[in-house]
Amino acid sequence: MTPSSPHKPPPAPRWSRHQIRAARLAPLVPLLQQRGLDLVARPAGNFESPAFPGLILKDCYWRWPERHLAGNTIDFHVHVLGLSFHDAMRQITGT
Repeated sequence: MTPSSPHKPPPAPRWSRHQIRAARLAPLVPLLQQRGLDLVARPAGNFESPAFPGLILKDCYWRWPERHLAGNTIDFHVHVLGLSFHDAMRQITGT
């Protein structure tokens, strides 16, 4: 079959919906501590990092009010750490 053949099925996704959902919900604090990021505990279960002034972490969510950014664990790896989606998934899942 040639690449332009209409009968060729699309490539299978590398990450399943289950894997992506689990990665979105992965707790940020242990992942970032594994990366060696300094985190400071704040009231109400929040954390901050001196490396990212104003950014607030909690569970699998983060927000950075000064930059109008927020999101889940995957978003943090992509928007804050600058990783591609696939590299973020590899970091989060450990694969």
